[in-house]
Amino acid sequence: MAEQKYTAKNIVVLEGLAPVRKRPAMYIGSTGIRGLHHLVWEVVDNSIDEAMAGFANEITVKLLPENKVEVTDNGRGIPTDIHPQTKKSALETVLTTLHAGGKFDSSNYKVSGGLHGVGVSVVNALSIWTRAEVHRDGKIYEQEYRQGVAQKSVKEIGKTKKTGTIISFQPDPEIFSKTEFSWSTIITHLRQQAYLTKATKIKIIDEREKTKSKAYSFYFEGGVKSYVSYLNRNRETNSSVIYFEHEENNVYLEVALQYTDDYTENSYSFANNINTPEGGTHITGFKSAITRVINDYAKKNELTKNMKGALTGDDIREGLTSVISIKVPEPQFEGQTKAKLGNAEIRPFVENVVNTQLSTWLGENPQEAKNIIEKCMLAANARMAAKAARETVLRKGALEGLTLPGKLADCSSRDPAKSELYIVEGNSAGGNAKQGRDRQFQAILPLRGKVLNVEKARIDKMIANNEIKSLIVAMGTGVGEEKQIDKARYHRIIIMTDADVDGAHIRTLLLTLFYRHFPELIDKGYLYIAQPPLYRIEKGKKFQYAYSDEERSQIVKKFKTKETDKINIQRYKGLGEMNASQLWDTTMDPENRILLQVAVDDAAKADEIFTKLMGDEVEPRKKFIQTHAKQVKNLDV
Repeated sequence: MAEQKYTAKNIVVLEGLAPVRKRPAMYIGSTGIRGLHHLVWEVVDNSIDEAMAGFANEITVKLLPENKVEVTDNGRGIPTDIHPQTKKSALETVLTTLHAGGKFDSSNYKVSGGLHGVGVSVVNALSIWTRAEVHRDGKIYEQEYRQGVAQKSVKEIGKTKKTGTIISFQPDPEIFSKTEFSWSTIITHLRQQAYLTKATKIKIIDEREKTKSKAYSFYFEGGVKSYVSYLNRNRETNSSVIYFEHEENNVYLEVALQYTDDYTENSYSFANNINTPEGGTHITGFKSAITRVINDYAKKNELTKNMKGALTGDDIREGLTSVISIKVPEPQFEGQTKAKLGNAEIRPFVENVVNTQLSTWLGENPQEAKNIIEKCMLAANARMAAKAARETVLRKGALEGLTLPGKLADCSSRDPAKSELYIVEGNSAGGNAKQGRDRQFQAILPLRGKVLNVEKARIDKMIANNEIKSLIVAMGTGVGEEKQIDKARYHRIIIMTDADVDGAHIRTLLLTLFYRHFPELIDKGYLYIAQPPLYRIEKGKKFQYAYSDEERSQIVKKFKTKETDKINIQRYKGLGEMNASQLWDTTMDPENRILLQVAVDDAAKADEIFTKLMGDEVEPRKKFIQTHAKQVKNLDV
């Protein structure tokens, strides 16, 4: 190997905001649609921090033509005087310097979400154009930037009686694969932030099309109590919303919880308004306290005297919807994505508050307390029944692949990272898939008929279902209390169903199963949906496959020449209509196939959809169907 000189000249120093443009994903997670919306969240977070500090009560987000966004608040306005260290305006310093901001000074912000102080400067770096307008001290100040570089000094452009900051930006198409913002994504996020920042009005206006301008406003006095009511609006409830708040040593806790007839837990946690999907010390404290309090109350009032042992945490949280929001002066988040709170002192704080407040509520509401205990006992009985069923069905050997279901055509590879499992609708398609697959790394599990709707069934009924039982054994993960996701035998699990109504229904039932009982597989990126072609377009000896109506039209247009050969279009409704080689070429060959990876961008929204479409309540489902009926395509009749 030729010797290479490695000297100081080889060390690259990126100054200012250059590191952000060089490695944008390090700062916003990705340069896809999620990272694009992260720009909006960063700017909005600054305004929400002003609201949490008591200096703002109105925030407006505008979506403008050319994919521009404008965020306005009525807070104090970013200072514009000269910064002693940078010798530039404080406004320019905040917009062009990483780790610069008022959040590092506890006298300005007792709590804040944008702790790292990189938010607005990162937005500036990743935008082709940014404009900051500040209303402060009776004057209006302005400064513009291009890709994070100030175009001129801050200048005074007028007088004002208002205070606040307006940040406008246009994402850089050189950085982002797409620059069009999603109205529904922004609506959902801002609604959540309004619940978490009570008594603050948050408005969103879409002015991208001047003839179709639309607007929404959110304002909630009830805070997270209102949030829980919103989350449970399509569910049967077993209690009123239990709500309490407590502040001590500048730490503020808000808790709201309510029991429903559901069989799953739906809990959402936040630290300084930032969603913490991986939980943390605040959630550990909450779970520990609620388990202790309910067991103590049940024992004291002899409500579980006929039960063997105490209620487990899972028993107590079955059917529970809860929102835990904590605001901490100096949060210690684990990782740049802030998915988990690490402050050790928060666990005992939350435990003490929940112990005291929940005990008081149960004592003051004996009938509702009894309903809750009965709900928990039902869950305990189901858990014991499920354990018995699981011991019968999922023996130790099954998880090790010794008693895999007979209809599973397994692959020869034993490396989960290289192995994939196709869940196929019907024996006919399953037979074709078995013949067409690559036996080295592709396993096939055909399912017969429609699997059980787990949204309406407890885990013991689920395990007794033959199709679900076969799938669980094939995956090797176990289920319920003994679930071990790291034992998954395949790191690609692919749902492959027919392109008709029955296929869509089976796919939805399987997605419900994975979302409710194996969400970790989704989080790890293991779950996919196969995309078989909808059409085969043939002319003479030439043929092509189309995966959408638009693609079909393009192929037909291309085939329309002066030649007299007739164009034949075959619409595939079932996988069984393709032979083994066609199925391989179009849907299973890694070189040609199209797979959709299943991901959950918004857990609350996903939970709402599954509850509405797959739950017991008919009215929300009927309303959904009526609302969207005109959008349906390719409906079988």
